[in-house]
Amino acid sequence: MQITIRNLGLQHYQTTWQAMQQFTQDRTEETADEIWIVEHFPVYTLGLNGKPEHLLNAGDIPVIYSDRGGQITYHGPGQLVVYTLLDLKRLKIGVRQLVTILEQSMIGTLAGYGIIARARIDAPGVYVNDKKIGSIGMRIKKNCSYHGLSFNNQMDLSPFDSINTCGYAGLEVTQLNDLGVVVNNSELAIPVIQAITTAIYK
Repeated sequence: MQITIRNLGLQHYQTTWQAMQQFTQDRTEETADEIWIVEHFPVYTLGLNGKPEHLLNAGDIPVIYSDRGGQITYHGPGQLVVYTLLDLKRLKIGVRQLVTILEQSMIGTLAGYGIIARARIDAPGVYVNDKKIGSIGMRIKKNCSYHGLSFNNQMDLSPFDSINTCGYAGLEVTQLNDLGVVVNNSELAIPVIQAITTAIYK
């Protein structure tokens, strides 16, 4: 099965989100799956069930109500975002299975840098010493997925202080840079994408 991988660089969230919606709307049974690698300009996004009270103080950062699952999170430069635009029916995988694949792609990548991470059933995502380093948010339409994962790499984490990250008050965040690993997003994306594609097309 063919898959197209696109590195989009630094993009506004709104335009990328609309492009994902359009791609999913227009795709047919023959359309190849795509994975988009991107960074976003600073933005808070709330998922479909996102509660505004988890946004404590937006300041100058835009707030977008998105159509992904999950609560509130922050995206900014230096965070690796990977969007998985997949035909789940054709791949014969379920949503929960896809979430696990995305979590394990980050856990395996971190293990490659000598960092022990884990997923949590009660709070989807990836954690190092109970601090969140990776988030998952998905949307399924026409049996196809879009949105994906965000992986904190080398960014300004202070905007997370102004939200209850993913709806959890007091949840701390971390990033690779703070764990002693210095790597750019293009390099970081390689093992993440490899793990995703290996798990999906095994």
